[in-house]
Order: sequence, then C-alpha cells, then structure tokens
Amino acid sequence: MNGFFVMLGIESWKPVVGALLLPPVPFLLLLLLGARLLLPRRGLGWLVILFSVAMMWLSSCIGTAQFLSQFVLHPPSALTSSRLKELKTDARQPAAIVVLGGGMEPYAPEYGVSNLTRLSVERLRYGVWLGRETGIPVGFSGGLGWGAPEEGKSEAQVASQIAAQEFGRPLKWVEDKSRDTRENAAFTIALLKPLGIKHIVLVTHGWHMPRALRAFEDAAGKGSEIQIDAAPMGLARGVEAPSLTWVPTTRGITEVRNILHELLGRIAGA
Repeated sequence: MNGFFVMLGIESWKPVVGALLLPPVPFLLLLLLGARLLLPRRGLGWLVILFSVAMMWLSSCIGTAQFLSQFVLHPPSALTSSRLKELKTDARQPAAIVVLGGGMEPYAPEYGVSNLTRLSVERLRYGVWLGRETGIPVGFSGGLGWGAPEEGKSEAQVASQIAAQEFGRPLKWVEDKSRDTRENAAFTIALLKPLGIKHIVLVTHGWHMPRALRAFEDAAGKGSEIQIDAAPMGLARGVEAPSLTWVPTTRGITEVRNILHELLGRIAGA
C-alpha cells in the first residue's frame, strides 16, 4: 500500500487516509448506516447502531489499548539496568543512539519559536538520558511530515536546539529530511553507515517500536554489520484502577488510535 502511494506520487495523502480509517470515523459512518436501516429493516438497523456505539466506547478505553498492545503489537521490553551497563562497557564501537521524531509545532506562541510535540519531547528526553547513562552519542531523525508546510525548521533542527539549550546535551547527528518511519530508517542508515557506525540503539515509544525496528532492519539490509537494539519508552501504565481502564477517556482515545495507526502502517508496509 505504501508503494502504491509512492507510485502515484500522492504520499501527502497518507495522513488524510489514515484519519479516515481510524476511529471514530468508521463507527460514525456505521451509525449513519444503522439510522438509514431503521425504516426498512428495524432490527438490523438497531444492531448496527448498537455495534457502532459499543466500538466507539471500546476505542476510547485504556484497557483496549493495553489489550491490543500486549496481544497484537507485542512491543519489546524496556532496557534493563544490566543491559545499560552492557551498553556502557560494550566494545562494539562506534555506536549511536537514534531518537525518532514524533511531531512538532511550527510555532509555539508561549515560546515564540517552533517546539516539539509531547511525543517527541518524551523520546528526546529518554534519548538524552540514555546517552548520559551509556556515554553513547545521540542523534535525532525527523523532518517535515507529510502534509506539513514546506517551510520553517525541521523537527530534527528543533530537537537539536532543545537538546543543547534545555537539556545541556548537544546532539551529534541530525537527520532532517525524513517524513515518515520508513524514511527515518533509510536516511539515518545512509547518514551513519559511511561514518562506520556498527551499533544503533533505537529510541521511540513502545507502540511504535515494532514497525520502526522493522524499517531500520530493512534499511540496513540482510547480513548488515549494523546491529540495531530496541530502546522503547513510554511503557509505564497509569494509576487507574483496572475497572476504570474500561471507561472512555481522552487518553484512551489517543492510545487506541496510536496502536491502530501502527497496525495500519504495518499492513500498508509503511
């Protein structure tokens, strides 16, 4: 599917197509269909309406996100303290920590400049922390996403500024041309491979890691000398009681959409 968009030169449509395929749009359309069926086929109409309402409820629950993550996405576990020690003393060098972007704000009025979204800041913070703990230099991958205005700073440039000025840890590498996960991988490997990098520690959210890891392994190629380790973050569960995870919340909507977006990307080969 991703190749189909590329072949037609309509890659910028991917965010729109994704938004239409993800909740709540499909279930809203089902609701309309159910309402239309009430007159000619009352029983079927009510069945479609009740199904749509139930799916909208479930697609807004943290419990649904946790279930899908555990049994469908299968994200890797977080790095353990012993693994961090291994990375710190590992003789396989040179190595690089690569943080994948998760979005940016072209202009944040409270700062008066461009800013990273919450997802990107969380990833950058962990990448910087990981670099400090292991001594491995850190890079960031992220340009202007599909559909974004072709002007202003790239996400990686904004991240570089935040890392240096706010975290006090300047980035060593910046890849600022990529627009999606597959390009993150392709452009980052192309940047680091000529520099002799043999080991990449990949940082992104747990729900994004399976697809990102696959993209980087594909970009490195079979039999590549580059080893890629997953360093997922954002794996902590909330403090809600188990029963409350099945009550619709804004966080539930966001997490379910993120996971379904990953599944859609996996199916589309993006």
